[in-house]
Amino acid sequence: MNEEMVLKTLQLTHLEKLYGYLPGMVDALPSIFGLDKDRYAELTEGFAVHARQAAQELLDDDAFASAVDALPFAPGQTVLAVGDSMTDDLQSWAEILRHVLELLRPDDGVRIVNGGLSAHTTAMVLRRWVPTVAQRPDWIICFLGGNDVTRVGPEPTKSQVSTAETVANLRELHRIAAARADASWVWITPAPVHEERVAAFPPFRMGESTWRNDDIVALTEAMRDFPEPVVDLTTVFGVPAADDLQGPDGVHASLAGQQAVTRALVTRLVS
Repeated sequence: MNEEMVLKTLQLTHLEKLYGYLPGMVDALPSIFGLDKDRYAELTEGFAVHARQAAQELLDDDAFASAVDALPFAPGQTVLAVGDSMTDDLQSWAEILRHVLELLRPDDGVRIVNGGLSAHTTAMVLRRWVPTVAQRPDWIICFLGGNDVTRVGPEPTKSQVSTAETVANLRELHRIAAARADASWVWITPAPVHEERVAAFPPFRMGESTWRNDDIVALTEAMRDFPEPVVDLTTVFGVPAADDLQGPDGVHASLAGQQAVTRALVTRLVS
């Protein structure tokens, strides 16, 4: 892989979440990415710096800072962020939220657990769900479905997971969590994509993978009927997604897009 691909993979893919139980996995991570330990630490710290800067930019807005002060997270509570690469991202909304709370409410000790798993569908997360909720979080913020709507192959005729099955999986995640943890729940809908960028992105072309905003809108419309709070990203990103909110591949949000997700989540939680 060239350095650009190494950076993007390092940003979005965290094998220790899946295989951390394997002896030596954590120590082996730098070499897996073709890096020495110092360079690996430098790059990962760089993503953390960007997320913290993004958090500070948001907090420079007095209205946003006031909303963060009003967030219903009690001192010492644990917030579990569930999602795919839009959450697993080292510069994701979950990481920005972590820094926002550390900067503005450092004494509260609110713990953000980034449970994002790149490339995971709702079905894949469901398979791992029981041990995940065994952490007994106080809040669960669920941002899934972006991989369910992926279409694969020449002239694809279906998404990986149908809208109906995705909705059923999401409801089952909520049902299991309600039985295993006394957690407040918030949904985030999949983010709209930039279809032209998706079509032009070489790795997606090679893998014949694509995303359609029609599929994302259909899932969003179904999720709006959920009784729990829903953060609707079609109203945040626009359809199609605004140029500055999506990254070069058209699927993974830019840092500005991740800031927009964070702002929308905070606003919804205090509304």
